[in-house]
Amino acid sequence: MNPVEKAIWFIEGHFAEDITLDDIAVSAGLSRFYMSRAFAVFTGCPVSGYLRGRRLTEAAKVLSSGAPDILCVALTAGYNSHEAFTRAFREQFGLTPEQVRAQGHVENISLVEALKMDESFVVDLETPRTVDGKPMLIAGIGARYNCATSKAIPSQWQRFGPYIGNISGQIGDVCYGVCCNSDDENNFDYIAGVEVTDFSELPEEFSRVRIPAQKYLVFAHRDHISTIRSTVMTVWGKYLPESGHEVADAPNFERYGPEFDPRTGNGGLEVWIPIKS
Repeated sequence: MNPVEKAIWFIEGHFAEDITLDDIAVSAGLSRFYMSRAFAVFTGCPVSGYLRGRRLTEAAKVLSSGAPDILCVALTAGYNSHEAFTRAFREQFGLTPEQVRAQGHVENISLVEALKMDESFVVDLETPRTVDGKPMLIAGIGARYNCATSKAIPSQWQRFGPYIGNISGQIGDVCYGVCCNSDDENNFDYIAGVEVTDFSELPEEFSRVRIPAQKYLVFAHRDHISTIRSTVMTVWGKYLPESGHEVADAPNFERYGPEFDPRTGNGGLEVWIPIKS
């Protein structure tokens, strides 16, 4: 059982209790930061969103069976007031608790059922190399994503493409896809960019990120870019937990060298994961 599966098992056994992200991380033997990242990469949803969805799903089932006391259901789901419960319930399902109880079924709402892991995503990885990375300044097109919206990243690279080679202070011909500024809901900033000498004279619409000197595990992805999710899932969900390395709370990134062909998606790339020394 990998750490994400342990987290799912813990949530399923305790979601009716007052558990936190820290509790879930401890159950999986991971740090809070690593738990947030690994869970989202491996399942496609943030830990907090899954926990909230499971609690509200069970509440919806109870209400559809005719529960007479909505406040009691709210308290069981971890909400301290009828108002807070109703607000969260409506945001999750588009209906109020009263409406679900009145209709007597949950067929018209999207329930969050227990996750099952899909091991078909796991691939065999080459042994990563360890690199002492230098400090870098990265500039390019940035956007904020979550698990559901990150599918738009390829179009972000399309928008950045015309700038490559025409950026003031650009260093070399390597491109970087930097993930940074993530939160517990697994919202994160993604910058499609290049290394630059400084942040002056850049287009106004550019985002900027300073990457400090850092030790990394570097994973090779040699297949077509469309299969990168398999590699990323395996890195976060399988390799890292079994490796004994502790992930650092620092930007991680994809490195697209000259061998990568953006027109065809072939040529391979590298995934750089920051680790503590």
